[in-house]
Amino acid sequence: MKPEEDADLAFMEQALMLARKAGERDEVPVGAVLVQDGVVIGEGWNRPIGERDPTAHAEIVALRDAAARVGNYRLPGTVLYVTLEPCAMCAGAIIHARVERVVFGAYDPRSGAAGSVLDLLPSDQRFNHRVEVRGGLLEESCSNLLKTFFRARR
Repeated sequence: MKPEEDADLAFMEQALMLARKAGERDEVPVGAVLVQDGVVIGEGWNRPIGERDPTAHAEIVALRDAAARVGNYRLPGTVLYVTLEPCAMCAGAIIHARVERVVFGAYDPRSGAAGSVLDLLPSDQRFNHRVEVRGGLLEESCSNLLKTFFRARR
């Protein structure tokens, strides 16, 4: 396994921990970690219910955390690890922040914007920034966490 793949696994495991934290708070269990030069600079988990904020998706929370820490809304050279494929709103924020790469776990066949429903991140030529994408990392673990959460709510 390449060093980059080892790092991807380790950071996705961290995102899974954050997703579990969201689930414990009765939020949809999605977690995100933003990394620059091998160091976590932002993290987040879903909290739209608790914060009464429809934009408080894990990715947005992680981007906000990182931007506050580094003092800039532009986050070039970063990698975002998230347990669920980003939606269109999150994809837009990722593009505007100039995130270099997104690694996600579970595919989202209903609202995924990194290839499942829309393909905003890697290939939409209308944007002035493109994001490298790797999907399906720890997909089974990420999917099972979501399935278990929604099964318990039915």
